[in-house]
Amino acid sequence: MIILVINCGSSSIKYQLLDMKSDDVFDVIAKGIAEKIGLPMGILQYAPSGKEKIVKEIPISDHKVGMQLILDALTNKETGVLESLEDIEAVGHRIVQGGDFFSGSALVNEDVLSKIAYCAEFAPLHNPAHLLGIRAIQHVLPTVPQVVTFDTAFHQTMPPYAYMYGLPYEYYDEYRVRRYGAHGTSHQYVAQKGAKFAGLDFNAAKIITCHLGAGSSICAIDGGKCVDTSMGFSPLEGMIMGTRVGNIDANAVLFLMKKLGTTPDEMTEILNRKSGFLGLTGKTSDAREMNVLANEGDPKAKLAFKKFTYDIIKNIGSYVAAMNGVDLIVFTGGIGENNCRLRRRVLENFSYLGLKLDYQANTVGGTDALLTAPDSAVKAVAICTNEELVIARDTMKLVLESQE
Repeated sequence: MIILVINCGSSSIKYQLLDMKSDDVFDVIAKGIAEKIGLPMGILQYAPSGKEKIVKEIPISDHKVGMQLILDALTNKETGVLESLEDIEAVGHRIVQGGDFFSGSALVNEDVLSKIAYCAEFAPLHNPAHLLGIRAIQHVLPTVPQVVTFDTAFHQTMPPYAYMYGLPYEYYDEYRVRRYGAHGTSHQYVAQKGAKFAGLDFNAAKIITCHLGAGSSICAIDGGKCVDTSMGFSPLEGMIMGTRVGNIDANAVLFLMKKLGTTPDEMTEILNRKSGFLGLTGKTSDAREMNVLANEGDPKAKLAFKKFTYDIIKNIGSYVAAMNGVDLIVFTGGIGENNCRLRRRVLENFSYLGLKLDYQANTVGGTDALLTAPDSAVKAVAICTNEELVIARDTMKLVLESQE
């Protein structure tokens, strides 16, 4: 089944075209991104498998235009990979926020779209863009089935004592204010693959997954189900991130709003876009650049790196306690897959559990790897995440079921 996987941001559309023969047998035919949508000049990147990437500067006024440009690239007579748009059999979308409406992926219909729109208040930077992407596909491929996969769905197994805040209960009843988490698609994929890689039973093991990138979250998985995760009502909660503050006393936010005279929207911008690595270093939100600065002796970069490491250790430790043990720790995401020094600093703190790091194995980057010694009581792995594959799998499954 030829499936187009779409990940819409507020000003971008990432995409992959996959030929899904089965869950584990597939080919990535092409991938790319349309960027700077709505700005005077956009960028379209198109990379057919095994061929040179094509990059074009072109105006992209809205998501509908961006989607059409992507489809035109895929069907281009000289460089395209499809004979016609009729070759696309289904489209799968990543959706950041599904609230407590969805515990799994769903076929797109008007009821599903209305619920995604309802959850836009919880994810104002993401859900409206996802809806634009879905509507754009409906416009250019009106007969092709679409499926949505939610970042929040995997976390719907959290018990109420893990997802509720200590606010008046009516705020949950009326406004659905609770912890939802994020990165669920990634956490589920790397936990399943990591367990298999380490020779463990996913449905019986206690697993802690660390998705570390510009946005970072940690998830506790017991018996194949999420029991807790570090992100909350929004992706702001949890550890320090590229531009997000992470956990902060709400009174500190109110104090600053009074001192600075900021509006709620202005404070939202500070907490989400001007804090984290960028806020502490004053120079960069990129972990790679921060690493370089820290190695050069920059004290603020060293502080940000140490705080990030400490936040990871603290979250893992709390989940070990919550699950009464751990069998496997998984690292993924751009930082988790590639920063061996960070992994070493984190894992060395769990020697009390009988975890024995294989220092040579831990030097790898960008590949799946077992990071612990054969006699380690707790195993650790690095697993390259593949959210697009999860979306494609769910899309194929739901579309085939609907056709039976």
